[in-house]
Amino acid sequence: MDKRVPEVRLKGFTDDWELRKLGDVAKIVGGGTPNTSNEKFWNGNINWYSPAEIGENSYMVSSKKKITKLGLEKSSAHMLPRDTVLFTSRAGIGNTAILSEPGTTNQGFQSIVPHDGTLDTYFIFSRTNELKRYGEINGAGSTFLEISGKQLSKMIMDFPSIEEQNTIGKLFKKIDKFIDLQQRELDLYKKLRKGLLQKLFPSDGENVPIVRFADFDEDWKKRKLGEIGKTFAGLSGKTKKDFGHGDAKFVTYMNVFSNPISNPNMVESVEIDSKQYQLKYGNILFTTSSETPEEVGMSSIWLEKAENIYLNSFCFGYNLEIPFSPYYWAFMLRSPSIRKKFIILAQGISRYNISKNKVMDMNVPVTKIEEQRNIGELLNNINNIIDLQKGRMGELNLIKKYYLQKLFV
Repeated sequence: MDKRVPEVRLKGFTDDWELRKLGDVAKIVGGGTPNTSNEKFWNGNINWYSPAEIGENSYMVSSKKKITKLGLEKSSAHMLPRDTVLFTSRAGIGNTAILSEPGTTNQGFQSIVPHDGTLDTYFIFSRTNELKRYGEINGAGSTFLEISGKQLSKMIMDFPSIEEQNTIGKLFKKIDKFIDLQQRELDLYKKLRKGLLQKLFPSDGENVPIVRFADFDEDWKKRKLGEIGKTFAGLSGKTKKDFGHGDAKFVTYMNVFSNPISNPNMVESVEIDSKQYQLKYGNILFTTSSETPEEVGMSSIWLEKAENIYLNSFCFGYNLEIPFSPYYWAFMLRSPSIRKKFIILAQGISRYNISKNKVMDMNVPVTKIEEQRNIGELLNNINNIIDLQKGRMGELNLIKKYYLQKLFV
């Protein structure tokens, strides 16, 4: 008989894991809603959670709505102790969070209250994916899937000793803490970038930005794109068989859509074709269509000097004919005031498009090249930090994924 042990074992543990029902190691508790028309049941000091609040945070401290002691007594809601794992049981089965403080839930939960000395809270919380998968497979209902507490309690899982559970739980708690800290830092830099994009470029109707570098005081100029540069088309005359092979590359739609500065790795193969426009350093690329007006005309700047690089057929390119700072243009074209202009140009019903000619008729703010460089370099440095933070987040999530695969049977 095969031993029931995980592929990777933390130091000091050798005993086999044991198959047990979830209901043997925890109490499964449903929720309820006090009568919403009775004011005496609401706006008290008892936390009362709904499924919409679960998913983003590992720990829940305070709910959006609160009920009174009378509301608790007159409903099917139950007071749950701290360290309960909240588990959404309907309309989005399997979102989890841990109670930091005692609280209650509505009927959209079947929460897991670990038995002392038998089940570690963070150990079972770390197995959210397994719980979710079980709930989705075993849920029932004609309008929406829902899993009952009775059914959830029948879930069979492998459990080690409580000491090993505690150790595994602590490891995942540390990993999640690192991920949360990294996410907060990433969110702060994104907020900083968003604020600077609003303040480093003039608002519509203004001649200077709110925030400015020292030694610059001249008014900015408005220039029509069509007066300072020319457009070029993406790939044309191609069929499906031309793609996926060949010694040339083309910049994908998602590359242009996602990145103010084009990612040289987000390219795909195509045959070399001398009839196509080859991208040059400093070319600006625009998406021509999208599913929503807010996503039309997204821009990206190509800063590579490789040969035989083309643009996909769902975008058009633009070549500036005046001295310019690439990073300035990369971020200016994604600033709120310019994005509003693109949204106004969007036309369509199920899918939205922009006219190349109307884009060329658009006025954009232009300042002297020295000020352009300062603005561009600042925003590019922040953008690089954001990319670095995303990379760290990716690494931490890979580490977590590895341990989730290897530390459980």
